[in-house]
Amino acid sequence: MNWDDTPEQAAFREEVRAFVRERFPASYRPDLDGEQSLEPEDVRGYNWAEDRVSDDPDRREGARAWAAALAERGWIAPHWPREYGGAGLSAMEEFILQEELMRARVPTVNGIGAFLLGPTLLVHGTDEQKTAHLPGIARGEVTWAQGFSEPGAGSDLASLRTRAVRDGDVYVVDGQKVWTSLGQYADWLFVLVRTDPDAEPRHRGITFLLVEASAPGVTIRPITDLRGATPYCEIFFEGVRVPVANRVGEENRGWYVAMTALGFERAGIGATIKYEQALHDLVRYLRSDEGRRFARADGSYRREIARRLTEIRVLYNLARYTVSKQEAGEEPGFEASVNQLFSAELHQRLARTGAKAFGRSGSLWSRGDGSPLNATFTHMRRDAIAATFLGGASEIQRNVIATRGLDLPRG
Repeated sequence: MNWDDTPEQAAFREEVRAFVRERFPASYRPDLDGEQSLEPEDVRGYNWAEDRVSDDPDRREGARAWAAALAERGWIAPHWPREYGGAGLSAMEEFILQEELMRARVPTVNGIGAFLLGPTLLVHGTDEQKTAHLPGIARGEVTWAQGFSEPGAGSDLASLRTRAVRDGDVYVVDGQKVWTSLGQYADWLFVLVRTDPDAEPRHRGITFLLVEASAPGVTIRPITDLRGATPYCEIFFEGVRVPVANRVGEENRGWYVAMTALGFERAGIGATIKYEQALHDLVRYLRSDEGRRFARADGSYRREIARRLTEIRVLYNLARYTVSKQEAGEEPGFEASVNQLFSAELHQRLARTGAKAFGRSGSLWSRGDGSPLNATFTHMRRDAIAATFLGGASEIQRNVIATRGLDLPRG
């Protein structure tokens, strides 16, 4: 396939690059003089959902100013219709926009709301739900988290037990969710609940609800991971009253709504650019005066790096193929599971390759203590442990590919 930009796409790519140079807030940059260094050890990590409520005024105001700048263009939710705050971009233009934001190492805004919930509401939501929720997401004013996984229902999502019982015009929700990304910073949650405990097969008794995070009976507790970070949380629902008007799709048919959301989750470009930049940073570091002490006499390690680069290019082409189908008006299908599977396993291989370069020094943990490449690959190796079950375990992805992509019979 020929992935070269058309003249119009190349012009749009340059427009995005110029926009980032001109509009990314100085207060949100890593260093104190407002000039963003391109050295990886100087590039500060961003978490826009956390930054927008940070106690650091520069961080907080920078995050909000960046959201406002993107919202002016409709670029928080670029593929949405303009009437809901989007830019009406094509799928390929949205791909180019996200690619260039990632290459510039600046944060995307409102990812879960803009790229998961929003497209799902556009497919399954009522006009009232779209009007109530989409503009706030597109302005960067309202954030969302995904309440799907439970302690006994992660990859086997159909086993979920959080229950919703209808009481007139409301559902009363009781149960627990876990591993909810950025839930402690969310204003709203989209949640799968069981409304028919006797349904067979099990996925037919599930309903998709929109729940306000501050509603009475909702308790959110952050979870600390292996790195000491808190990217996830657990959420408890005790007698939470959710209006029936907040149901997306039909009662007991929420599984099909959720599959739309998961299709969008698995089809992105972000991981590709992140891996490419990490590998580029590794090679540049090993060629530097400081990194030469880790040089190897044999060529086996260079061949391993070459394999990782080849795999990253394969992942990029998978993402381009997926977006080309979206451009043709098709929703992501099993191709999104191919992307998710390949990306997750590449994450782990890349982390091992990077850590291998530094031998025992690759175990140094604290950034700034003399650890090679600022402990980037030490942290990546820990982060990669969960890669093959986040967003759906590799076994589940293979089942999806086998049954929906290859039309193989179920065992």
